[in-house]
Amino acid sequence: MALFNIRVYGILIDNQNRLLVSDEFIRGSYITKLPGGGLEFGEGTRECLKREYMEETGLHVTVGEHFYTTDFFQISAFNQKDQIVCIYYRVYADEEIRIITKETAFDFSPEQIADPTKEAEVMRWIPCKDLDEKDVTLPIDKVVINLLKQNDCFSGKKSNSL
Repeated sequence: MALFNIRVYGILIDNQNRLLVSDEFIRGSYITKLPGGGLEFGEGTRECLKREYMEETGLHVTVGEHFYTTDFFQISAFNQKDQIVCIYYRVYADEEIRIITKETAFDFSPEQIADPTKEAEVMRWIPCKDLDEKDVTLPIDKVVINLLKQNDCFSGKKSNSL
């Protein structure tokens, strides 16, 4: 039986004009994506994104304007039964951003990736001027990166840093 998998992601750009991404080791695969995750039953999309940001980054965020919702068919990368629907919002930090980040992609400790059945995650900033769709793994994230670039969404924004 086919199911819908609703995912909610946040676009956080700091005052140095960098986009926050999450490098993850999931089920033995390396994936770079925007922070966020799965909608839980009984949760609204904005509530989900606030929870996901807190879980992944430790940041309290304000969920801003809606940016994009998947408008094409996309099967799940992890199973062939679920159709993925992703919703993207701009997010703004409610506090000074003090996230531990890495400089290079997939900079995991050996312990983090020793067991391929486990998951690991590290955050990284990518300067918006250098950002390209190849910097993210998931097809829908690639669409979002291209839309951000086309709409010059990296300039004239509300500051994310206090």
